Amino acid sequence: MRVVTTLPSATEVVYALGVEPIATSHECDYPPAAADRPSVERTRVDPSADSASIHEQVGEAVAGEGVYEIDRETLRRADPDLVVAQGVCDVCAVDSVAIADAVADLGLDCEVLTTDPHVLADVIADIEQIGRALDRGDRAEQLAADLRDRVGRVERAVADRERPRVAVLDWLDPVMVSGHWGPDLVERAGGRHGLAAPGERSTTREWRAVREYDPEVLVAAPCGFDLNRALSEAPALTGRPGYADIAAVRAGRAHVIDGDAYLNRPGPRLVDTLELLADLIHPGAIDPSADAAARPLPDPGPDPSPSPSRPVSGRDE
Repeated sequence: MRVVTTLPSATEVVYALGVEPIATSHECDYPPAAADRPSVERTRVDPSADSASIHEQVGEAVAGEGVYEIDRETLRRADPDLVVAQGVCDVCAVDSVAIADAVADLGLDCEVLTTDPHVLADVIADIEQIGRALDRGDRAEQLAADLRDRVGRVERAVADRERPRVAVLDWLDPVMVSGHWGPDLVERAGGRHGLAAPGERSTTREWRAVREYDPEVLVAAPCGFDLNRALSEAPALTGRPGYADIAAVRAGRAHVIDGDAYLNRPGPRLVDTLELLADLIHPGAIDPSADAAARPLPDPGPDPSPSPSRPVSGRDE
């Protein structure tokens, strides 16, 4: 079967089921062989810009022709039997409507399978759905069962522990609170993600709201950034007024993780992320598979706020 995947998580699933896609997206880099596949789309945003500039570019692209441009000639040459697309977020990857339109315009005879996960259970169910479409149903069911077993082990390991306040941020300038599966992972890992409920969309938040929530565990996981890039962008968070007074920072429990690999992609490695979060929230409760994916957030610089504890005005930073 000739398969095209238009987002990294789908690429990971397809490879995990023993199928090599004939074309992918420009962001597909795991497993490493995926990076050598031709890309059927390109971004209109400069990924090398800083966080604030990327956010501005994304806003302009969404208001214009969209964040992604489909390479129709590459898609035509691929001549797929199946295209795996997504309907979760038109900022994270080209959406299924645009792909379906391109397929129709090119007259391609193929199925467009749309994934739309919002919590961890949806992600695992999508593996089974993709497996059926690939005629790899048995293998997909086994992978899904293994993932559910690992989820259960984590939940049992943290079941009787206190649940600290946790905040996961998937953008730093402006601050954006993780949604969709992010809060679900936190709650399964034994924390409370009081800034968003499982399944809600990721949203920008006033920095004041994060400070008032006062998380006891803070995780920065900027969307699309690997660990080194996330560390380089950390001053956008650690330099904010009152950052040093947050409970997680005072306790040395503020972390940065490779969000690109372990939070932003709704694929099999989200269970690695669950184990990682459980270890960050309840150290020693479980031995994570992805422990090398986390680092302490750098110490904050001088606090520019006029008050050592709370801002004196109502303006967000």
